[in-house]
Amino acid sequence: MHIRTAGIAPKVHPPEAKAERVNTFFAFFWQISCICHFFFVPLCPVLKNVSFVTEISMQKELEVFDLIGRERERQMRGIELIASENFVSDQVLAAMGSVLTNKYAEGYPGHRYYGGCEVVDQVEELARTRLKQLYGAAYVNVQPHSGAQANMAVFMACLQAGDTFLGLNLSHGGHLSHGSPVNFSGLMFHALDYSVKESDGLVDYDELERKARAERPKLIIAGASAYSREWDYARIRKVADEIGAIFMVDMAHPAGLIAAGLLKNPVKYAHIVTSTTHKTLRGPRGGIILMGEDFPNPWGKTTPKGEVKMMSALLDSAVFPGTQGGPLEHVIAAKCVAFGEALQPEFKTYQQQVQKNAAVMAKAFMDKGYNIISGGTDNHCMLVDLRNKYPELTGKVAEKALVAADITTNKNMVPFDSRSPFQTSGLRFGTPAITTRGLKEDKMPEIVELIDRVLQNPDSEANIAAVRAEVNKMMADYPLFAW
Repeated sequence: MHIRTAGIAPKVHPPEAKAERVNTFFAFFWQISCICHFFFVPLCPVLKNVSFVTEISMQKELEVFDLIGRERERQMRGIELIASENFVSDQVLAAMGSVLTNKYAEGYPGHRYYGGCEVVDQVEELARTRLKQLYGAAYVNVQPHSGAQANMAVFMACLQAGDTFLGLNLSHGGHLSHGSPVNFSGLMFHALDYSVKESDGLVDYDELERKARAERPKLIIAGASAYSREWDYARIRKVADEIGAIFMVDMAHPAGLIAAGLLKNPVKYAHIVTSTTHKTLRGPRGGIILMGEDFPNPWGKTTPKGEVKMMSALLDSAVFPGTQGGPLEHVIAAKCVAFGEALQPEFKTYQQQVQKNAAVMAKAFMDKGYNIISGGTDNHCMLVDLRNKYPELTGKVAEKALVAADITTNKNMVPFDSRSPFQTSGLRFGTPAITTRGLKEDKMPEIVELIDRVLQNPDSEANIAAVRAEVNKMMADYPLFAW
């Protein structure tokens, strides 16, 4: 892993200076291409094609790379508190931007539909090996393009259209792909949900068990996008076995903390585990599927020879060709790099800091009178209910005001919310990204103070501008990746 000093910030040049350098660079090559065009093209038609490609490239690249530069500057100057975002290392970026993007590789290592896959086969196998080591898994698939597509593959492997499954209520912290009526999971299948308790904000396992026994779903899902506490995987597995259901855990949010051994590993409890690779795991955007052990599929599906298929075969087929075409081998390479980073001792230190920062931030919010759902956090995130402190303030307005102050977060439904998903009464905060930048516990109360100042007067442009100046000053000394 790259080790950098948190106090050293890369030099940020103004956009005008960048544009001037880029224009000078391309002007030089424009002159060279013109020379080639007038003196050498009559002798070599191939150079005419090269000159043409250069001209087209120059017309397109300036605008795109200017936007990329502007996005980097936005990331550098602000406080990133979206719980599902993080900053990757330079080597993850390099792998993702590599020549592997040129290779088509439908199929799996050793069984491709295209030739010339001997190198990408090795990359994908290395990614598999590292991922298995990271979570103690017997089976993995590193090809899903996203966590939602990993979930879709599990649904395709385990359910028929119209089958019943059980997942956490979306307005109580569940995920879109766990049963939203506008998502494939809710459109193609019969979605039931369980909730958190209004009294303490914790998952209502009694309700989960009652619904499981009464409705007998074929799939039970644990995992959330806005739940700050540990899960009782063993209890859910017990009821799943009792009713003959497959138990799936979507560990996308706490995956990095789990890899570091700071939270329970669902691979030891669930039949199937899915995840993203870009949240706490700090890799490129993508998905993965894992199993602690392979097993014959419980529905008796067989091969043409009459042999019962293993669950791994059904999952592989559900990814390709079931829901995806060719894998993104450049992204798989970047995943592989991230898995390698997560196997290093520094990664556990990083995840411990994520946890510490989240705990201190949650306490700072509560000390200021904010209601944190469940009263705290065990992981990297927290869900703030604004209604007790600012009854008239919606999550939508709060998010917009904070973003204007260069503090990035997202509006979020809270359990038993009185507002719509487009307005919401809550905000979700997370510490993975700011921890990657090098911030520690001492900065968390200061950040909460800045947030509170914005929310006290979200309509005041002067107030927002003053906070933004302090945010920019605070973040000026931190690189994007400090580990």
